[in-house]
This record gives sequence, structure tokens and C-alpha cells, in this order.
Amino acid sequence: MELLNIPYKISHRDVRYPRLEFKTGELLFVLPLGFNPEKVFSKHQKWIQDKFAFIEGCLKDAPPGKIVTRTEKEFQSLALFFAKRSSQELNVTPNRIYFRKMRTKWASLSAKGNLTINTLMKYLPEYLIKYIIFHELTHLKVKRHNEIFWKIIFKRFKNLPKIEKNLFSYWFSIVALKMS
Repeated sequence: MELLNIPYKISHRDVRYPRLEFKTGELLFVLPLGFNPEKVFSKHQKWIQDKFAFIEGCLKDAPPGKIVTRTEKEFQSLALFFAKRSSQELNVTPNRIYFRKMRTKWASLSAKGNLTINTLMKYLPEYLIKYIIFHELTHLKVKRHNEIFWKIIFKRFKNLPKIEKNLFSYWFSIVALKMS
């Protein structure tokens, strides 16, 4: 299978549907047992090439030296401050807040309203931490990433496309290195 110099791995698992992941900058084909990767590749070739080009662009645009150094305690205090402020602004209350290292995302909000924050966020600048926490707490108002959700986000963060690109830059240039 020729992927035009895109590094990839194939993982056959007991899953129902095939999926593609670019979580560490390398393409991972997660396929049902016995499934042919050629079929998935040919169907999603344009998406694969576009996503890889986007990641490479993010890495190229990410100048070194932007990693913030703070202690776990400083980070947790900052994150809790932003969670309190965002909760007040959105008029929501998370159930609990947890901190742990996560392999695939900056943060998540459970169905029970628990906010889990990736401890690797401590390397991000404040404006990105603020955005991630606001984004997750917005899910207490709107569960899905629909039009209403993005209107709330965009009202607060006018430079959303730049923020999202910066998050990708940090993820692939910093977090992927910390996880290896």
C-alpha cells in the first residue's frame, strides 16, 4: 500500500467498523479482524493526504520554545481557576474535576458531568488552557458539537480557527513527544 511517504501502522482489533487515527502524527488504521486496509485507504485517500498536510503545516508553523514550564500544583491551580470562571460565565457546574495524563485528548467531560483534564496541558499557554476548559464545560449546556455549541464557543473565542490550529501544533510537536 503506497501512502506517499506518510508513516502508518495497521492494527487489527475486535471492532465493528474501520477507523483512521492521526493521534501522534502517524496514521493508524484500526481495522476489524481480517479487514483489507487497501479498501479503507482507497476510500479515504484524499482525507488522509489532507489531514497529513494539515499536521505537517501545524508542525512547521510551531516555533520551538513556546512550551510553558509550570509545576503540577501551579497548573492545577490555574486550571481550577479557569474552570470556576468558565462555570460562572456559562452558568453551569461540573460534578467533579480530575487531572490525569491522557493519550488522545486535552480534556473530556463525562455523561455525569465530570471534567477530566490532561496533565500534559501544563505545557500550554494560558489562553489555550482557558479555551479547552471553556470548550469542555460548554458541553454541560450543549452535548454535541452542533451549531448552537459552536455559537457559544465563537461568542467567547473570536479567533477560534487560530486556537484550534495552535492546539494541533502543540499536540503533535509537544504532547506526542512527551508520550513516547
